[in-house]
Amino acid sequence: MAENPKKIPNKMYIFCEGTKTEPQYLEAFIEDRVRQKSKIIKIPPTRKNTPVQLVEEAIAKKNSKDTIEDDVFWVVYDRESVSKYPKKLHAEALAKAKKNNIKVALSNVCFEFWILLHFEYTTSHYSCYDNMMAESKLKFFLKRVGIDKYEKGSDILYFKIKSGIDKAKVRATRVNKFIAESSPGKVLEPYEYFPYTNIHELLEEIEGF
Repeated sequence: MAENPKKIPNKMYIFCEGTKTEPQYLEAFIEDRVRQKSKIIKIPPTRKNTPVQLVEEAIAKKNSKDTIEDDVFWVVYDRESVSKYPKKLHAEALAKAKKNNIKVALSNVCFEFWILLHFEYTTSHYSCYDNMMAESKLKFFLKRVGIDKYEKGSDILYFKIKSGIDKAKVRATRVNKFIAESSPGKVLEPYEYFPYTNIHELLEEIEGF
């Protein structure tokens, strides 16, 4: 009697716009909460740094010979300032992602908004990363947990703020709901929400994968 072939486990691939903050945060999250899944949740290195390029890289990986049909693909990127990434570029990226069943984790205006939600609920609109770092209370909150100078790619960031993850998930849901309800009669895409983040959806899928 022939043996049943060994089933290949499906994997999750996460392509990040940033080369430091986002992948380091996610890698630490995986190591901290779902270490047993570290071999099936991959964050491939990439030099792509625009939403469209990241989505295209995820599509290329999905269509390659070393993936299977049940594999899951995410791309993680920021809205950034309108002058840097115009609406047209985000619309193209999201359309390509939807067409190819690629999931998008977007932060508006930047990933640091997600970090801020570890400490407080806010619907303040920031125009760019520099504006957020100057006008928000993020630096103040980080100093309270022992980070005197915030640097992208800090290998201690996750572990200093991880106690706030579950509250950040709740706050992100509230923020997105508030922004949606503040735009009656309009159908907005995520990149049109100011502010917005759905990093919590990615984290929840990682935990449930």
